[in-house]
Amino acid sequence: MSIREGAFAQEARDYHEGDRPGKIATEVTKSFHSQKDLSLAYTPGVAVPCLDIEENPDEAYRYTAKANLIGVISNGTAVLGLGDIGPLASKPVMEGKAILFKKFSDLDAYDIEVDTKDITRFCNVVEAIAPTFGGINLEDIKAPECFEIEKRLVEALDIPVMHDDQHGTAVISAAAIMNACRLTERQISDIRVVIVGAGAAAISCGRLYRHMGVKTIIMIDSKGVIHNGRDDLNEYKREFSLQVETTQEDAFVGADVVVGLSRPGTFGVEDIKRMSADPIIFTLANPTPEMFPEDVRKARPDAIIATGRSDFPNQVNNVLGFPFIFRGALDVRARKINMEMKVAASEALAALARQEVPEYISELYGTEVTFGREYLIPKPFDKRLIVEVSAAVAAAALVTGSSSRSDFDITQYKESLAKRVCVDCD
Repeated sequence: MSIREGAFAQEARDYHEGDRPGKIATEVTKSFHSQKDLSLAYTPGVAVPCLDIEENPDEAYRYTAKANLIGVISNGTAVLGLGDIGPLASKPVMEGKAILFKKFSDLDAYDIEVDTKDITRFCNVVEAIAPTFGGINLEDIKAPECFEIEKRLVEALDIPVMHDDQHGTAVISAAAIMNACRLTERQISDIRVVIVGAGAAAISCGRLYRHMGVKTIIMIDSKGVIHNGRDDLNEYKREFSLQVETTQEDAFVGADVVVGLSRPGTFGVEDIKRMSADPIIFTLANPTPEMFPEDVRKARPDAIIATGRSDFPNQVNNVLGFPFIFRGALDVRARKINMEMKVAASEALAALARQEVPEYISELYGTEVTFGREYLIPKPFDKRLIVEVSAAVAAAALVTGSSSRSDFDITQYKESLAKRVCVDCD
């Protein structure tokens, strides 16, 4: 049955329509009940902050919503599992992303759908509207265009820009790999990683794993293992090209980790049987994974398994990353989200999963949650995420010079983050 048929489909339509179409709206954050309020909010009072900002652009962070505002921007060319459905049809997804920003990290977000597939035109539009925002979350833009778009905008703008479809999966899966290696007594530098898929998320995962210290990465696309004998590789795939030709069968021999970022059936039982003891097997294709956990378990009872789905343990869910990465980046006014900030997010996630889990998490999920093979990474509704991950990202931005602030107290910042979502509330 099609996703557009049945009771759930109608429920989804009713949810999005409701009494007020859509999922987001603006709100007034200052008193606006009198003539005096009107004179302050608009003319003549508004001229004062306008002139202050003209004199010092940084004052925009003091007097406007820029300090807490993300632009969620897409052209609709790679929407979830739906593909190129166009900018207008992507709008419900972008509104959904705005909700996630607000609910998980208290960041406001506007969705912007840009009607172009031309890289230069898309970048020009984003550059032109960038002064509105404190950060730009690029969303659902197909590869390989997404690489060039992100690169250009990161270079052109002085606010954080991140294509979450690439880096979110990398950050979360890296945290899961860190903890899986801990459980199986492996060293990151020694593991052999096979990445099945060579799109935006796969390339970003490979880059982050390398930065973490992984030395052996074999990447497989729809035509096989990526190696130097092939003449059909773009510049991004060439980053992971092996010196010699290798088959998929050989790639899996002795592999410690496989990360599936492709489609159902791209690897199977015979492949994972070739892996080392206690294999780390992430089947992240969504909604249908490369292999379902029960099939993995039958072939490899010793496996540590993660998927991209919420109905199995160890969901690699981007919501564990992007709200808190942007929160930390904006709060220290970082100019870029660099590799060190992403690694800091991964390490913070991994460390948080190893801590004692609050009782409310176990109650919410209806089972006792403790660190182990079926709990490698935190749950999305863990209120500590905003504190630990955002603070780690902010600290990395300060240390690496992405932020030039010298008066930032991380301890006080963590206290303010806890108050923002009431971490200690029942």
